[in-house]
Amino acid sequence: MKTLYIVLFALSLQMTATASPSLKVDADSAYIKENYQEAASLYEKVLEEGHSSEVYYNLGNCYYRLEKIGPAVLNYERALLLNPGDGNIRHNLELARSKTLDKISPIGEIFIVTWYKEVINWLSVDQWATLGVISFILLLIMICLYLFAKQITVRKIGFYSSILLILACILSNFFAWNQKYILLNRSTAVVMSTSVNVKSTPSENGTDLFVIHEGTKVTIIDPTMKGWKEIRLDDGKNGWIPTEAIEEI
Repeated sequence: MKTLYIVLFALSLQMTATASPSLKVDADSAYIKENYQEAASLYEKVLEEGHSSEVYYNLGNCYYRLEKIGPAVLNYERALLLNPGDGNIRHNLELARSKTLDKISPIGEIFIVTWYKEVINWLSVDQWATLGVISFILLLIMICLYLFAKQITVRKIGFYSSILLILACILSNFFAWNQKYILLNRSTAVVMSTSVNVKSTPSENGTDLFVIHEGTKVTIIDPTMKGWKEIRLDDGKNGWIPTEAIEEI
């Protein structure tokens, strides 16, 4: 039987910059005592003061324990957006997804696209940006070695290292920008209703196309209709559902 990674709960004691430490401690304590509903309420309050992948992760664990799969998937997804390289989050997200009713096979994509996504998700936007700054500082040092060192060997090291560091600096900043773009232009959501009929048109009188259930991730392709969203599943099927049936990641 599947169990959550690190016994479902690997609470990070790292505090967010804006969250109340006492509130976070109270939430952690409630979780340890298996008061999951109380812990979830406290984590929600912590998130009102500032976003944190650790708190979203812990909140997802609470909802998983409460068998609320929709909120669990939603918070794991939010945690993953902020920290895409975290294996624990991915593991628990997959466990939560395994409990959803809809088993959707995604459309295949070109291997290079899959590879690119894997590379960019190694680090978060802040980590890529930090790597870019470190690469730039090292680049300046290597340039100084190349320009001012007297030994030919040292100058060669400075020259070739500079080329590599220029590449690292450019790629790190590009990946950081890409991660930030994804964060600022989110178009995905999670179904929160137990089940919802996907319609052919944005109307209750529209034809029922298919049914999706709580915890299913969808992509919003048209958010302009009042009270309705046009969504697409990973397998390519699309249609309209009421706005209240989903919550954006």
